[in-house]
This record gives sequence, C-alpha cells and structure tokens, in this order.
Amino acid sequence: MQRSLFSSACFAVWTTLALSWLPAGSSAQDSGRQEATAASPYWADAWRGWHFYEEPEPEGEDAASPRRPVPPPATPSAKTPPPKPPELVQFQRLQKTLEEYRNVAIMRPTEANVRRYMELEAKVVARASYFADVAQRVAWATPELDPTLQGRPVNAKALEVFERQQISDRSSSIGALGQDHVLFFFFRGDCPYCHAFAPTLAAFQERHGIKVVGISVDGGSMPGFPDARSDNGIARTLQVTQVPAVFLAQPFTGKITPIGFGVLSEAELLERITTVSAPSAEEMLPSTSRHVVLQ
Repeated sequence: MQRSLFSSACFAVWTTLALSWLPAGSSAQDSGRQEATAASPYWADAWRGWHFYEEPEPEGEDAASPRRPVPPPATPSAKTPPPKPPELVQFQRLQKTLEEYRNVAIMRPTEANVRRYMELEAKVVARASYFADVAQRVAWATPELDPTLQGRPVNAKALEVFERQQISDRSSSIGALGQDHVLFFFFRGDCPYCHAFAPTLAAFQERHGIKVVGISVDGGSMPGFPDARSDNGIARTLQVTQVPAVFLAQPFTGKITPIGFGVLSEAELLERITTVSAPSAEEMLPSTSRHVVLQ
C-alpha cells in the first residue's frame, strides 16, 4: 500500500512539472488532446506493442469508396520462334550423333565403337562430296559464282594472259604517275647488291617512263646513274638503314613513300608502286608516308 501511495505521489509531481513547462498560450485543442490521451493511456493498447505502423484512416470520398487493387503491369507476350526447317533439324541431329559416336570411340576404342563411328563418318563424307559436286555444277553454269573466273586465274594459259595484261595496265598507270613522281634510289658505291639492282632500275626507267634519281649514301658512284646526287641528310630523315632502297616521291608536295629494300624484280616494282599509289593506300597504312622538304 505504501508503494502504491508513493507511485501516485510521484505521478502527481511529474504531472505538475510537465504542465509547468507548457507554454502560456497553449490552446484548448492541446488540452483536449491531452485529455484524450489520459482517457486512453498507451498501456491500454498493450496488444499493439511498442513499435507499430498503421495506415491513416481515409477521409472524405476515399473513406466511402473501397480501394481497388492495382493491376500488375502488362508483360509483352513472348513471340513464338518460327519452327526450324526439317533439314536443319536433321543436320543438327546428325552432327550431334557423329560427335557422340566419336567421343565414345575415343574413350572406349573397341572394335564395335570405332566401326560404328567410321561408318557414320563415311556417310557424312559421302553426303559432303555429293554437295561439292552439285556446287561445282552450279558454278560452271553461273559465271559470277565460278571462283576460277574471279581474280587471279588458276589455268596456266589463262594465268599467262592475266599477268601480261596486268603488266600492261600497271605500266600505263606508272607512266601517268611519272608525270609528277620520281623514284629515289639510295645506294652505296661499295654495295654489290646495289650494283646488281642498278641495271633493273635503269631499264625500268626507260620502259615505264618514270625518272629514277640516284642518291649516293657514301658519296660513291653507280654505273647507269652518272648524275647521282650525294646524300644531303635525306637518308637519315627517311631512316634508310639498308641499301639498296627505293622510295616513290612527289617533289612538289614532298610526299615520300617507301617501295622496298634489297634487290627487286621489275614485276615486284610494278606491283608495289601500283599498290602504294592507289587512293586507298594512304588510309590502309598512313604512317609509311612522310612529307619532306626536297632541295
């Protein structure tokens, strides 16, 4: 009994102190809220627990109308893939069976397993051979599908005609190129390879109409090039570390492109000059060309 009286006295003192801290202008609404709280203390709702969350009560029209469930977002219907052709299904089945037979024969190479795999493989090879025969007949009847008629021919006689025509076309192209281009021929007077290559370049100059300018790296002379110039530093600029070396140069723009190093044949010169002078050559390998102020 004494403990109960003590608790009541403490509660009264605590209430008095709490009310003394309220601001003087507290409204009647606050007092009403306090009365409602006192009328329904929290321990009366012990079933709710200390931590809970409740949705607020609906107001106005929302209270009258029940909430409608939100429909789930519509998912796009998956398109059914078209059925595979029966030939494709049959091929995949055959391919899988052949692989399985081979794996079994590898892991257990008995006579029966190996024979089974080899028999199926023979059937596959025969089918592929038949396909090759049909494809060949189609190519013979359709010129645009015949690989022997596209690009470089394989027949010896046709190959001879092709190379002759190709040399003629490249010679004409280099003749037109020679109107504003020259070939730089870097050599040394004591280089046997340079002496062996010099006659080919001299004949190339006469036959295809492009001037060859000899440049002596060591100050020596070269037969066939009496007007050869001494190196004025251009060999170092072009990083010529090996001779003989041939470069294609356009004097009025200063553009210089390497053609090759070492002894080259006339056919190689024709092919390389035609390739590096093509419009797409600069896009394929732009770092090979340099621009040098020629003196």
